[in-house]
Amino acid sequence: MQKTHPNLPEPEGEPLEVEQRESIGFVAIARHVMKEYPGRGVLGFSLMASQAVLYNATLFGMTSIMTTFFHASQANAPLYIIPFAAGNLLGPWILGPLFDSVGRKVMISATYLAAGVTLLVTAWLFDQKLLSATTLTICWAVCFFFASSGASAAYLTVSEIFPMETRAMAIALFYACGTGVAIAAPWTFGKLIETGSVGNVTIAFVIGGVIMAIGGLVEVMLGVEAARKSLEAVARPINAIRRRPAAAPARAS
Repeated sequence: MQKTHPNLPEPEGEPLEVEQRESIGFVAIARHVMKEYPGRGVLGFSLMASQAVLYNATLFGMTSIMTTFFHASQANAPLYIIPFAAGNLLGPWILGPLFDSVGRKVMISATYLAAGVTLLVTAWLFDQKLLSATTLTICWAVCFFFASSGASAAYLTVSEIFPMETRAMAIALFYACGTGVAIAAPWTFGKLIETGSVGNVTIAFVIGGVIMAIGGLVEVMLGVEAARKSLEAVARPINAIRRRPAAAPARAS
């Protein structure tokens, strides 16, 4: 394995050769991941599920909250999504470089926890009726400034902490499972909004914040530091075989 970029460190570990195979079945991949990387499996599911719950619940419930609790018109309510979208864009743009310089584990856990805490603070302010449509939108923008950064890195992490033969299947599997769990979030959040109760919507905010914080805590406990490391060093390829170093040339007598 050769160095391909002047800013990357020299490859670590023993030289590897990877035997080419036509295909590796999904069952074989799943069995290998469950046997060799169970902790990483829990990590991948936790990161994908927590961000999916947060995004699905908020996006599908945002305009309903504006019309129900702040009397925004049906025509103007979608405009509040614009600052929300700006926060989602600026987060990865500004914080993205830190995931390589500071490290994946620190930054993912920090952004997930920051998003969760921000939403919990938002829940308290909402319950105390201290928010307007504008200030609630600002709170959401701040929350998703961090959440979008962490979620973007989570997608990358799930694809890089498993052997290279399993990466495409791993991201597909964990995304499908995480999103499947999060399907209930918009429906539940919508039902709570329909009650017109500030207390019920506060509970929804708290649930979303706690779930996001749990994702951050799982990253603290099980996270894998992959920043500035070769992918083969993070997870050994399934078909890798050890390559013996070339013998040194004999000295002339």
